[in-house]
Order: sequence, then structure tokens, then C-alpha cells
Amino acid sequence: MKPQRSRSRNKNNRNRGGGSQSGGNVFNRVFDSSGPEGKVRGTPSQVIEKYNQLARDAQLSNDRVAMESFQQHAEHYLRLLSEAQKEQDAKREEQERQNRERQAERDRERAERQEREAAQQAKSDETPSAAPDTAADAPQEATDDSDSNLVETPESKPKTRRAPRRKPKAKADDSGDETPKSDGNDQPEAAD
Repeated sequence: MKPQRSRSRNKNNRNRGGGSQSGGNVFNRVFDSSGPEGKVRGTPSQVIEKYNQLARDAQLSNDRVAMESFQQHAEHYLRLLSEAQKEQDAKREEQERQNRERQAERDRERAERQEREAAQQAKSDETPSAAPDTAADAPQEATDDSDSNLVETPESKPKTRRAPRRKPKAKADDSGDETPKSDGNDQPEAAD
């Protein structure tokens, strides 16, 4: 005997059921609803609107049973939409939480990297500054020796500061008056 094969060639047909377990976008999905007065086709919001219109028509014709039936059908699709909205909100919140966690992780990594770079910069600043100080001390010791054959250059001499310039005192005129000559600056000089 031959083993029996499944008659379904398209395996996707198995998961075509309605509800939120289909995993599709319920908001844009087209439904075929079998209502009391035939099929209603459309997205959930279109189906709800159609059933609400049928319920109003039934109410105007004083058919309370049909009105209740249409309202129940509309309520079913309202529940579908609300569950889909809850699922969508939950997914969005989960995504936002994951994004916040990723951003916090990136911020932590950036802060750690900056700390490491600052520590390396501080370490590199300390190391070169110590070496030139000892190197600068060595030539001075060599120039202090009188037995050395090295010639003193202006760069090796310690720099001395010049005394600030003072204004020369005004010379006495022939009349014997000691009045300072005006050099364009009308600022009074301080007395000595």
C-alpha cells in the first residue's frame, strides 16, 4: 500500500484563520463576514460601519431582533480591532524599551571609552613631561663643569629678565625750572 499524501498542496492555507493569531495586520486585512442578511466584505472598520448602518436601518423598521444581531456582529469586529490595537501598542512599547536599553548601552560604552581615552591622555601627558625635565637638567650640569669642552650658546644660557623701562626724568631748562616736557601724553606723573 502507498502512504497517503496530504491533499493540501498549499501549506499556507492552514494558517488562514481569523483573529489575532494570524499575525497579519488586522487593520488593513479584508474580512468576509457572514451576517444575518448575507456577506459583508471589507476591513474591520468598514465591516463595523456597515453593520452599524444595518442596525440603524433595522431600528427604523422596528426589527429589534435584527438590530441586536447587527450590533453583536459590529461588536465582534470592534473587539478584534481593540485586541489588535493592544498587541500593536505592546509591540511598540517593547520596541521602545529595547531602543532605550540599546541607547543606554551605547551611552555607557561611549562614557567608558571617553574615560579610557582621558586616562591614556593623562598617562601620555605625564610620561613625556617627566623625560624633558631630566633632559633639561642634564645639559645644565654639563655646562657647570669648567673642565667641559662644550661651548656656551645663547640657548643654553638661563634667561634673565630685563628690568622694566622707566621714563627719563625731564631735564632742567636754562631758567632752572624743572618742568617736564609734554610728549603728547597729558597724564600727570606720580611724585617720587
